[in-house]
Amino acid sequence: MSNIDGNNNKRQIDIPCNNHDEEYGKQGISKCIIITGMSGGGKSTALKILEDIGFYAIDNIPPAILPQLIDMLKTHEAAVNNGIVAVIDVRGGILLKGFEDVITTLKSKVSLVKVIFLDAGDEILIRRYETTRRRHPLGKDLPLSVMISKERSVVAPVRELADVVIDTSNLNIQELKDALLKSLGMMDAEPSVIITSFGYKYGIPSDCDYVFDVRFLENPFYCPSLRNLTGVDVEVQEYLLNFTETEKFYNESLRLIKLILPLYRKTGKPQVHIGVGCTGGRHRSVAYSEWLAKELSIDGEKCIIRHRDIEKDKEKVSNVIAD
Repeated sequence: MSNIDGNNNKRQIDIPCNNHDEEYGKQGISKCIIITGMSGGGKSTALKILEDIGFYAIDNIPPAILPQLIDMLKTHEAAVNNGIVAVIDVRGGILLKGFEDVITTLKSKVSLVKVIFLDAGDEILIRRYETTRRRHPLGKDLPLSVMISKERSVVAPVRELADVVIDTSNLNIQELKDALLKSLGMMDAEPSVIITSFGYKYGIPSDCDYVFDVRFLENPFYCPSLRNLTGVDVEVQEYLLNFTETEKFYNESLRLIKLILPLYRKTGKPQVHIGVGCTGGRHRSVAYSEWLAKELSIDGEKCIIRHRDIEKDKEKVSNVIAD
């Protein structure tokens, strides 16, 4: 992935001079980005990303206070030059009810106001909470699944007002950064191909455009010398290529992929997500994804490759005794 330098990607926006506040037009805030969404959806990470590229960051602010804060910060250098980013979420409680009025007020003061709603699947949210052991902001007396459902009801009106909704379920930090900057017009939407290898036992990635099942290929798992390796290793790739079925399937599927990519681009979809699955996501799908990324890169495609489940069976694999 390309690295993004916030200083090189800042966009200067001319602020029209309003008759009711001539001084504000000369030295006001040009951008106000509101990050909202589900708890566990990645709001803190998004706030840090935008703060790192120069935005003046504010976390957990009651919506009604934000217009006043805009006035207070209209001579603050970082806020004026880069804009303000604020997280507003369910922690605001009943204060969220005034959210729509606040947005209307902000738009009368600021040239660019954008609401970005970060979401994720319920299972992903539960997993993130279990991993971090954080307490849900709605309390601790109910099961986590119930609190997530309750939160969805609370933030539903806010979601309806959002300019952009980003599903962070399968995004890493760099991909979240790309999505944020793209939504703010701070980077061009460069055509790319995301290739994700995965194990069917852990579920299919929900945002794939195409999924290839390679479980019919010979499984290196049953070869003791290859079991502890992965599809990234040359030995595993060479083993798979010993079978004519592997080469035939790869060539035919590659033809299909090269056919559909330009057709997708014609529809205005710059990013195509291809999933490749085997049983555990460690050998066959990984090798196929590596070959595919290499071939498409030679053709000039920007490929982003992720091996989602490559480490999940590591301990189990090392404990298996060959028959």
